[in-house]
Amino acid sequence: MVTPTTTGAPRQPMVLPGRSTGEQVLVKTFVLIPFAALIAAVPIAWGWGLGWTDLVLALVFYVIACLGVTVGYHRYFTHRAFKANRGLRVALAIAGGMAAQGPVIAWVADHRRHHAFSDREGDPHSPWAHGTGPAGLAKGFWHAHMGWLFERVSTNAERFAPDLLADEDIRAVDRLSALWLGLSLGLPPVLGGLISWSWWGALTAFFWASLVRVSLLHHVTWSINSICHLIGSRPFASRDRAANFWPLAILSMGESWHNSHHADPTCARHGVLRGQVDLSAGVIRIFERLGWATDVRWTNPDRLARISART
Repeated sequence: MVTPTTTGAPRQPMVLPGRSTGEQVLVKTFVLIPFAALIAAVPIAWGWGLGWTDLVLALVFYVIACLGVTVGYHRYFTHRAFKANRGLRVALAIAGGMAAQGPVIAWVADHRRHHAFSDREGDPHSPWAHGTGPAGLAKGFWHAHMGWLFERVSTNAERFAPDLLADEDIRAVDRLSALWLGLSLGLPPVLGGLISWSWWGALTAFFWASLVRVSLLHHVTWSINSICHLIGSRPFASRDRAANFWPLAILSMGESWHNSHHADPTCARHGVLRGQVDLSAGVIRIFERLGWATDVRWTNPDRLARISART
Protein backbone atom coordinates (compact mmCIF):
# COMPACT_ATOMS: atom_id res chain seq x y z
CA MET A 1 0.00 0.00 0.00
CA VAL A 2 1.31 3.45 -0.91
CA THR A 3 0.65 6.06 1.80
CA PRO A 4 0.40 9.80 1.17
CA THR A 5 3.09 12.19 2.40
CA THR A 6 2.43 15.56 4.05
CA THR A 7 2.73 17.19 0.63
CA GLY A 8 0.00 14.99 -0.80
CA ALA A 9 2.35 12.99 -3.06
CA PRO A 10 2.25 9.21 -2.59
CA ARG A 11 5.04 7.81 -0.43
CA GLN A 12 6.78 4.69 -1.64
CA PRO A 13 6.17 1.64 0.57
CA MET A 14 8.99 0.65 2.90
CA VAL A 15 9.19 -3.01 1.90
CA LEU A 16 8.15 -5.07 -1.10
CA PRO A 17 6.58 -8.46 -0.37
CA GLY A 18 7.17 -11.71 -2.13
CA ARG A 19 10.80 -12.63 -2.66
CA SER A 20 10.70 -15.48 -5.14
CA THR A 21 11.53 -19.04 -4.13
CA GLY A 22 14.66 -18.83 -6.27
CA GLU A 23 15.82 -15.70 -4.45
CA GLN A 24 15.19 -17.36 -1.09
CA VAL A 25 17.16 -20.45 -2.13
CA LEU A 26 20.03 -18.27 -3.36
CA VAL A 27 20.20 -16.33 -0.08
CA LYS A 28 20.14 -19.48 2.02
CA THR A 29 22.78 -21.14 -0.19
CA PHE A 30 25.30 -18.33 0.18
CA VAL A 31 24.59 -17.94 3.90
CA LEU A 32 24.51 -21.55 5.04
CA ILE A 33 27.06 -23.30 2.80
CA PRO A 34 29.97 -20.96 3.67
CA PHE A 35 28.87 -21.16 7.32
CA ALA A 36 29.01 -24.96 7.15
CA ALA A 37 32.47 -24.65 5.61
CA LEU A 38 33.56 -22.45 8.52
CA ILE A 39 32.41 -25.08 11.02
CA ALA A 40 34.12 -27.85 9.06
CA ALA A 41 37.32 -25.78 8.93
CA VAL A 42 38.15 -26.58 12.56
CA PRO A 43 38.87 -30.32 12.20
CA ILE A 44 40.26 -29.90 8.68
CA ALA A 45 42.83 -27.40 9.94
CA TRP A 46 44.50 -29.97 12.15
CA GLY A 47 47.57 -31.09 10.29
CA TRP A 48 46.59 -30.99 6.63
CA GLY A 49 44.77 -29.09 3.93
CA LEU A 50 46.05 -25.63 4.79
CA GLY A 51 49.16 -23.84 3.55
CA TRP A 52 50.63 -20.38 3.10
CA THR A 53 49.11 -20.04 -0.36
CA ASP A 54 45.63 -20.60 1.08
CA LEU A 55 46.21 -18.10 3.89
CA VAL A 56 47.59 -15.38 1.61
CA LEU A 57 44.78 -15.80 -0.92
CA ALA A 58 42.18 -15.76 1.85
CA LEU A 59 43.69 -12.59 3.32
CA VAL A 60 43.92 -10.78 -0.03
CA PHE A 61 40.34 -11.57 -1.04
CA TYR A 62 39.07 -10.82 2.47
CA VAL A 63 40.65 -7.36 2.40
CA ILE A 64 39.30 -6.57 -1.08
CA ALA A 65 35.76 -7.69 -0.30
CA CYS A 66 35.71 -6.21 3.20
CA LEU A 67 36.83 -2.80 1.95
CA GLY A 68 34.27 -3.07 -0.83
CA VAL A 69 31.62 -3.30 1.90
CA THR A 70 33.03 -0.88 4.49
CA VAL A 71 34.42 1.85 2.23
CA GLY A 72 32.17 1.22 -0.77
CA TYR A 73 28.73 -0.12 0.14
CA HIS A 74 28.65 1.55 3.56
CA ARG A 75 30.58 4.80 3.84
CA TYR A 76 30.37 5.86 0.20
CA PHE A 77 27.17 4.52 -1.35
CA THR A 78 24.98 4.53 1.79
CA HIS A 79 26.20 7.63 3.63
CA ARG A 80 28.06 9.66 0.98
CA ALA A 81 30.96 10.32 3.36
CA PHE A 82 33.05 11.38 0.36
CA LYS A 83 32.83 11.91 -3.38
CA ALA A 84 34.51 9.38 -5.70
CA ASN A 85 35.55 9.65 -9.31
CA ARG A 86 33.90 7.32 -11.77
CA GLY A 87 36.62 4.67 -11.71
CA LEU A 88 36.71 4.45 -7.94
CA ARG A 89 32.90 4.42 -7.73
CA VAL A 90 32.64 1.44 -10.08
CA ALA A 91 35.59 -0.37 -8.46
CA LEU A 92 34.05 -0.02 -4.99
CA ALA A 93 30.73 -1.39 -6.22
CA ILE A 94 32.47 -4.41 -7.80
CA ALA A 95 34.63 -5.04 -4.71
CA GLY A 96 31.53 -4.93 -2.52
CA GLY A 97 29.84 -7.42 -4.83
CA MET A 98 32.71 -9.84 -4.16
CA ALA A 99 31.68 -10.02 -0.48
CA ALA A 100 28.66 -12.22 -1.40
CA GLN A 101 26.36 -9.91 0.57
CA GLY A 102 24.11 -9.10 -2.36
CA PRO A 103 23.97 -6.41 -5.05
CA VAL A 104 24.92 -2.88 -4.10
CA ILE A 105 21.48 -1.27 -4.52
CA ALA A 106 19.68 -3.78 -2.28
CA TRP A 107 22.45 -3.57 0.35
CA VAL A 108 22.30 0.21 0.46
CA ALA A 109 18.49 0.25 0.62
CA ASP A 110 18.55 -2.15 3.58
CA HIS A 111 21.15 -0.10 5.43
CA ARG A 112 19.48 3.25 4.85
CA ARG A 113 16.26 1.71 6.16
CA HIS A 114 18.20 0.50 9.21
CA HIS A 115 19.39 4.03 9.97
CA ALA A 116 15.95 5.52 9.36
CA PHE A 117 14.31 3.19 11.90
CA SER A 118 17.27 2.03 13.99
CA ASP A 119 16.13 -0.23 16.86
CA ARG A 120 12.51 0.74 16.20
CA GLU A 121 9.70 -0.79 14.20
CA GLY A 122 10.84 -0.81 10.58
CA ASP A 123 14.48 -1.61 11.31
CA PRO A 124 15.23 -4.74 9.23
CA HIS A 125 17.65 -6.20 11.77
CA SER A 126 17.31 -4.84 15.28
CA PRO A 127 18.13 -7.34 18.07
CA TRP A 128 15.57 -5.60 20.32
CA ALA A 129 12.47 -6.53 18.29
CA HIS A 130 11.49 -9.50 20.48
CA GLY A 131 11.73 -8.12 24.02
CA THR A 132 14.41 -7.75 26.67
CA GLY A 133 14.07 -11.08 28.48
CA PRO A 134 16.56 -13.92 27.94
CA ALA A 135 14.37 -15.69 25.36
CA GLY A 136 13.54 -12.43 23.59
CA LEU A 137 17.17 -11.36 23.40
CA ALA A 138 18.24 -14.79 22.11
CA LYS A 139 15.58 -14.60 19.41
CA GLY A 140 16.52 -10.98 18.72
CA PHE A 141 20.20 -11.84 18.39
CA TRP A 142 19.43 -14.55 15.83
CA HIS A 143 17.14 -12.21 13.91
CA ALA A 144 19.69 -9.35 13.86
CA HIS A 145 22.62 -11.59 13.03
CA MET A 146 21.22 -13.57 10.13
CA GLY A 147 17.56 -14.48 10.60
CA TRP A 148 16.36 -11.31 8.88
CA LEU A 149 17.98 -12.49 5.65
CA PHE A 150 15.45 -15.32 5.37
CA GLU A 151 12.38 -13.08 5.38
CA ARG A 152 10.38 -12.95 2.19
CA VAL A 153 10.05 -9.16 2.07
CA SER A 154 12.71 -6.87 0.64
CA THR A 155 13.42 -3.18 1.21
CA ASN A 156 11.95 -0.92 -1.44
CA ALA A 157 14.93 0.54 -3.33
CA GLU A 158 12.77 3.19 -5.01
CA ARG A 159 12.16 4.70 -1.59
CA PHE A 160 15.57 4.20 0.02
CA ALA A 161 18.06 4.22 -2.89
CA PRO A 162 16.61 6.29 -5.76
CA ASP A 163 20.01 7.94 -6.36
CA LEU A 164 21.61 4.57 -7.13
CA LEU A 165 18.72 3.53 -9.34
CA ALA A 166 19.36 6.72 -11.35
CA ASP A 167 23.08 5.95 -11.74
CA GLU A 168 23.66 4.03 -15.00
CA ASP A 169 27.10 2.77 -13.95
CA ILE A 170 25.85 1.41 -10.64
CA ARG A 171 22.79 -0.17 -12.23
CA ALA A 172 25.12 -1.96 -14.67
CA VAL A 173 27.33 -3.24 -11.83
CA ASP A 174 24.21 -4.26 -9.91
CA ARG A 175 22.89 -6.30 -12.86
CA LEU A 176 26.22 -8.16 -13.05
CA SER A 177 26.22 -9.14 -9.37
CA ALA A 178 26.36 -12.85 -10.26
CA LEU A 179 29.60 -12.23 -12.18
CA TRP A 180 31.29 -10.53 -9.20
CA LEU A 181 30.18 -13.37 -6.96
CA GLY A 182 31.53 -15.92 -9.43
CA LEU A 183 34.89 -14.13 -9.58
CA SER A 184 35.04 -13.96 -5.79
CA LEU A 185 34.50 -17.71 -5.43
CA GLY A 186 36.29 -18.80 -8.62
CA LEU A 187 39.51 -16.80 -8.66
CA PRO A 188 41.01 -18.26 -5.44
CA PRO A 189 40.95 -21.90 -6.64
CA VAL A 190 42.26 -20.88 -10.07
CA LEU A 191 45.15 -19.00 -8.47
CA GLY A 192 45.72 -21.71 -5.87
CA GLY A 193 45.85 -24.38 -8.56
CA LEU A 194 48.24 -22.38 -10.75
CA ILE A 195 50.56 -21.49 -7.86
CA SER A 196 50.73 -25.07 -6.56
CA TRP A 197 50.28 -26.57 -10.02
CA SER A 198 47.89 -29.14 -8.55
CA TRP A 199 44.20 -29.89 -8.23
CA TRP A 200 44.70 -30.27 -4.48
CA GLY A 201 45.98 -26.70 -4.29
CA ALA A 202 42.89 -25.54 -6.16
CA LEU A 203 40.61 -27.47 -3.79
CA THR A 204 42.19 -26.15 -0.59
CA ALA A 205 42.21 -22.61 -1.96
CA PHE A 206 38.50 -22.92 -2.78
CA PHE A 207 37.77 -24.14 0.73
CA TRP A 208 39.82 -21.57 2.65
CA ALA A 209 40.02 -18.52 0.37
CA SER A 210 36.52 -18.83 -1.06
CA LEU A 211 34.08 -20.55 1.33
CA VAL A 212 35.69 -19.94 4.72
CA ARG A 213 36.74 -16.39 3.81
CA VAL A 214 33.21 -15.51 2.66
CA SER A 215 31.66 -16.99 5.80
CA LEU A 216 34.08 -15.16 8.10
CA LEU A 217 33.30 -11.84 6.43
CA HIS A 218 29.58 -12.60 6.63
CA HIS A 219 29.73 -13.12 10.37
CA VAL A 220 31.91 -10.08 10.98
CA THR A 221 29.43 -7.92 9.05
CA TRP A 222 26.40 -9.48 10.75
CA SER A 223 28.04 -8.98 14.16
CA ILE A 224 27.84 -5.23 13.59
CA ASN A 225 24.05 -5.64 13.33
CA SER A 226 23.75 -7.96 16.32
CA ILE A 227 26.60 -7.62 18.83
CA CYS A 228 27.14 -3.90 18.24
CA HIS A 229 23.51 -3.17 19.10
CA LEU A 230 23.60 -5.28 22.28
CA ILE A 231 26.89 -4.75 24.11
CA GLY A 232 29.79 -2.30 24.13
CA SER A 233 30.51 1.29 25.11
CA ARG A 234 28.34 4.26 24.19
CA PRO A 235 30.45 7.43 24.56
CA PHE A 236 28.05 9.41 22.36
CA ALA A 237 24.29 9.79 22.54
CA SER A 238 22.24 8.38 19.69
CA ARG A 239 18.57 7.57 19.33
CA ASP A 240 19.29 3.82 19.32
CA ARG A 241 21.43 1.28 21.15
CA ALA A 242 24.41 1.21 18.79
CA ALA A 243 27.63 0.54 20.72
CA ASN A 244 31.38 0.47 20.14
CA PHE A 245 32.79 -3.07 20.38
CA TRP A 246 36.59 -2.94 20.18
CA PRO A 247 37.34 -6.70 19.69
CA LEU A 248 35.92 -6.49 16.16
CA ALA A 249 37.77 -3.32 15.15
CA ILE A 250 40.48 -5.01 13.07
CA LEU A 251 38.38 -7.71 11.38
CA SER A 252 35.63 -5.19 10.57
CA MET A 253 38.17 -2.56 9.47
CA GLY A 254 36.71 0.05 11.79
CA GLU A 255 33.00 -0.71 11.43
CA SER A 256 32.61 -1.87 15.04
CA TRP A 257 32.97 1.72 16.33
CA HIS A 258 29.24 1.63 15.81
CA ASN A 259 28.09 4.09 18.45
CA SER A 260 30.38 6.75 16.98
CA HIS A 261 28.99 5.97 13.53
CA HIS A 262 25.34 6.22 14.56
CA ALA A 263 26.05 9.49 16.36
CA ASP A 264 27.56 10.94 13.15
CA PRO A 265 26.55 8.68 10.22
CA THR A 266 28.06 10.72 7.36
CA CYS A 267 31.55 10.94 8.88
CA ALA A 268 34.21 9.06 6.89
CA ARG A 269 35.97 7.97 10.11
CA HIS A 270 34.13 5.80 12.62
CA GLY A 271 36.95 5.40 15.11
CA VAL A 272 37.00 9.06 16.17
CA LEU A 273 38.55 8.71 19.62
CA ARG A 274 42.20 8.21 20.51
CA GLY A 275 43.38 4.64 20.00
CA GLN A 276 40.39 3.56 17.90
CA VAL A 277 41.86 1.76 14.87
CA ASP A 278 39.90 2.41 11.67
CA LEU A 279 41.55 0.81 8.65
CA SER A 280 38.74 1.84 6.31
CA ALA A 281 39.33 5.49 7.13
CA GLY A 282 43.02 4.99 6.35
CA VAL A 283 42.13 3.62 2.92
CA ILE A 284 39.83 6.58 2.26
CA ARG A 285 42.74 8.86 3.20
CA ILE A 286 44.90 7.13 0.58
CA PHE A 287 42.17 7.59 -2.05
CA GLU A 288 41.98 11.26 -1.11
CA ARG A 289 45.72 11.77 -1.50
CA LEU A 290 45.63 10.05 -4.88
CA GLY A 291 42.90 12.45 -5.96
CA TRP A 292 40.34 9.68 -6.43
CA ALA A 293 38.19 10.81 -3.46
CA THR A 294 37.25 14.41 -2.71
CA ASP A 295 35.11 16.35 -0.23
CA VAL A 296 35.80 13.74 2.45
CA ARG A 297 33.77 14.35 5.60
CA TRP A 298 36.48 13.87 8.20
CA THR A 299 35.90 14.28 11.88
CA ASN A 300 37.01 17.64 13.25
CA PRO A 301 36.75 19.46 16.59
CA ASP A 302 33.36 20.96 15.67
CA ARG A 303 31.82 17.61 14.62
CA LEU A 304 33.27 15.89 17.68
CA ALA A 305 32.03 18.62 20.00
CA ARG A 306 28.57 18.41 18.45
CA ILE A 307 28.14 14.67 19.05
CA SER A 308 29.88 14.88 22.44
CA ALA A 309 27.41 17.55 23.56
CA ARG A 310 24.50 15.16 22.98
CA THR A 311 25.64 13.03 25.89
